Amino acid sequence: MTIVMAFATLIGSGGSAYAAIKLGQRQEEEAEDVLNNMFIIGLLSGILISAAGLIFLDPLLRLFGATDTIMPYARDYASIILAGVPASILGPCLSNMARTDGQPRLSMYGVLIGAVLNTILDPVYIFIFHWGVKGAAIATVTSQLISAAVLAWYFIRKGSIRLKLSKMKIVPRVAGRIVTLGMSSGVTQLVACLMQIVMNNSLVLYGNQVSTGGDVALSAMGIIMKLAMILASICIGIGIGSQAIWGYNYGAGHYHRIKKLLKCAMTAATVSVVIGWLVCQLFPRQIIQLFGGGNEIFMEFAVKCMRVYLGGIFCAGFQIVATNYFQATGQPLKATVLSMLRQLLLLVPLILILPLFFGLDGILYAGPAADVGSALVVACFIVPEVKKLNRHVAEEKNY
Repeated sequence: MTIVMAFATLIGSGGSAYAAIKLGQRQEEEAEDVLNNMFIIGLLSGILISAAGLIFLDPLLRLFGATDTIMPYARDYASIILAGVPASILGPCLSNMARTDGQPRLSMYGVLIGAVLNTILDPVYIFIFHWGVKGAAIATVTSQLISAAVLAWYFIRKGSIRLKLSKMKIVPRVAGRIVTLGMSSGVTQLVACLMQIVMNNSLVLYGNQVSTGGDVALSAMGIIMKLAMILASICIGIGIGSQAIWGYNYGAGHYHRIKKLLKCAMTAATVSVVIGWLVCQLFPRQIIQLFGGGNEIFMEFAVKCMRVYLGGIFCAGFQIVATNYFQATGQPLKATVLSMLRQLLLLVPLILILPLFFGLDGILYAGPAADVGSALVVACFIVPEVKKLNRHVAEEKNY
C-alpha cells in the first residue's frame, strides 16, 4: 500500500498544485487540462501497478518482511487490495483536486465516506460472513471504490473544472509538470516504503539476537509506526490543506498571504505534534493497551520504543509543512530534497549503522537522531525563504 500511496500522492499533489497555480493565474482551461491529465495518469498507473503486484506478489511480500507464519494471510489480503489499486490512486487524487477547486468539505466528505464505510464493513465481513483477512481487504477496496466514485461524480457534474472524455488524454507538457511538482510527495512515500523494508528486516535480525525476539520487536514497532503516522498525518493535513491556498496566491502574486499562511501552518503543525509527543511520553503503556497490548516482554519493549523512537518527533511538524510549501510554490527540487531528507538520507543509514554498536536499541535511537538532524537542515531552507517572502511583501506594499 505504501507504493500505491506514493503514486497517489505524486499524481494527486502534483496535479492539485499545478491546477492551483493555473487558477491563480486565471487560466481555467489549463487547470481543466491538468485535472483530466491527472485522472488518466492515475487510472493507467493503477492498472499497471495492480497487474505487476499480482504477478510478483510473493517476492514483494518477502521483501517487506513477511515470515512463513504471516505469509498465507498476507497473500490473501494483498491479492484483493492490489485488485483495487486504481481506486486507491484515483480517490486521493480527486480529493486533492477538490480542495484546489474550492471544495475542502467535499474533499473531507470523500475521505470520511470511505473511512466510515470501511469501519462498518470490516466487522460485517470478518465476524458475520467469517471472511477473515479477505473480508478486511474487500471492505477496504469497496470503501475506496465508493469514495473515488463520489469525488469523480462531482468533477463530472458540478466542478468548476470538469472531467471530460474529450480531454482525457496525456499531454506530455502537462503530465511532466504534474510529475515534477508531485515528485516530493511521491518520493516521501517511496522512501517510507524503503525505510519500512530496512526497518522490518533489521528488527527481525537484531530482535532474534536478544530475548525480545524478532516477532515481538516487529509487532511492537508496528504500533509505534502507526502512532507516528497519526501524529504526522495531522501535520500532513495542515500542509495539504494549505497547498491550494499557497498555490493560488503564488499564481496571483499575493505574497503577504503566502507568508501569513506559512506562519500559521507551521505554528499549528508544531503545536499539534508537540501535544501528541507529550501524550506519548507520559502515557505510553495506556496508549499501547489501546492496540491490544501483549505479554510483559512485549509491553516493556513497546513502551521503550514509544519513548525513544518517538523522542524527537516534536521536530517533525514544520519539516512536513515546509515540504508542502515548496511544492505548492513551484519549487520541486527543494521539496524533493526535504522529502528524502529524514527517511532516506538520515533514518535508513542510521538504522543500518547504529545497531552495529547498540544492537536492537540502535534502531530506536535512529528515530530521534533523524528527527533532530532533519529539523536543522529544514531550518537552513526555510529561513532564506522567509527572507525572500519579506522582500516580495515589501515590494507589494511599494507597488
